[in-house]
Parts: sequence; C-alpha cells; structure tokens
Amino acid sequence: MTIHLINCFTCNARWPSKLKTGMACLLIESDQGLVLVDTGLGLDDYAHPTRMTQMFRVATSMPFNVNEAAINRIKELGYNPEDVRHIILTHMHFDHISGLPDFPHAKVHVHRSEYETFTDGKKFRWTDSAYDPRYIAHRPEFIFYETIDSKWYDFDAIRLPFQPEMYFIPLFGHSRGLCGVAIRTKDGWFFQAGDSSALYDDATPTWLIHLVLGPHDERLRKFKRDHPEVIVSNSHMFPEFIEQYQTID
Repeated sequence: MTIHLINCFTCNARWPSKLKTGMACLLIESDQGLVLVDTGLGLDDYAHPTRMTQMFRVATSMPFNVNEAAINRIKELGYNPEDVRHIILTHMHFDHISGLPDFPHAKVHVHRSEYETFTDGKKFRWTDSAYDPRYIAHRPEFIFYETIDSKWYDFDAIRLPFQPEMYFIPLFGHSRGLCGVAIRTKDGWFFQAGDSSALYDDATPTWLIHLVLGPHDERLRKFKRDHPEVIVSNSHMFPEFIEQYQTID
C-alpha cells in the first residue's frame, strides 16, 4: 500500500519572502479504497472564492492554480477521483476542507469536538473564523471519533478502521478538535501532525507558534528528534519536503 504526498494549496509568505509552503495532503491506498487526508482548496473555491480565501490571497502570495485542487492532483497520479471513498480531516479550517464537495460520495472522518465546533456557530478562538459551513452544504456522511482507545508511542490515540494501520492523535489547540494522523509504512510510520506545530520553522518566535498553532510544538519537536524512524510532517510544508516524500510505501 502506498502513500502519496501531494501539494493541494500553495500559500507563500509575503514576508519573509523566502518562506514557501504547500498544503501536504495525503492520498493513501487502503483496504477500503483511496483515503484522502485533508483536501486543500476545492474547485468551487477557485471559481467563487470565499471571504477567507480572498483574505488569504491578499495576505499571502498564492498562485491560485486550480491544478492544485486535490481532485486534479489525484487525476494527475492516474487515479479516478470517484475511487476516493474516505476523507480524513485533521481539522475543519477552510484550507483543509474546501475540496470536500469535489468528493460528494466520500465518507468524512473527523473528531466529534471538531465537528461540533464547526457547526455550533460560536467563536471561542480567533482561528474559529476559518470555519465556513459552505463546505458541507452537500451533506456528506460523517463518521465521528472521540474515545481514546489506543496508544501510539506515548500519545493518546484513536484507532481508525483502515489498513494500513492508522490512528487519530488528538492535538487540540489550533482548533478544538484537531488531530494528527499516524499511518504505518513498510519501514516505520508517517505522522501528519496537521497545524499543531511548526516543526521545520526555527525562525518564528515560540510565543507566536503557541498563539497560532497551540501548545504541542515543543513536544512534537522532541518526538521527531527521538524517533528518526517516523517521518513527521505538518500540513503546511516547504516544497522540497513534499517532493522528497511524494511516494512512500
């Protein structure tokens, strides 16, 4: 079984101008068909950008290239997008779920706290402004998770119903239900830590990382140092990383 690391949303900083990032989504060949982890921007957002997307186009440098939509990336890899049967969401901010309507028949796996935060309309944290109900207007079938039933290394974990072996890793902070996703590979694990840290960014002050991404950065950096057998990624990664790990068996 293979993991494809695909860039589904380039969003570069205007300052510092050398900071280039893409959205590291995962396409996984599983025993239940193709599984997509996060979606990046979807086709409708390119055709009719939401207010949040428009704001990011001003605040950052975005190619805004529809070829980066997950559905188009998947076609480029030679797969049929209709074979994406499941979508796992690290969380439900716009840049992670905008592509949901492009896969209307896919079941959507998410932590219950994240879904409830998305749908209750209450804003407890400034990052909650990144929620937009438009992306679930097609009423996808949701599967919710909340009960810790496993351990993955020293992290609390929730087993996901797929092979290869996969887990949700609750890392609440950036959002109230954000979860990383750990996937077993032939040689170890791939751990997509979502927007819970800035593992490869040594320039941004610690206080700012904590303010924007939550409290897990130090722990995840230590985990990465202690476990070289695990490939650890955040959602927003520099292009060289995505290129290096574009195919993992």
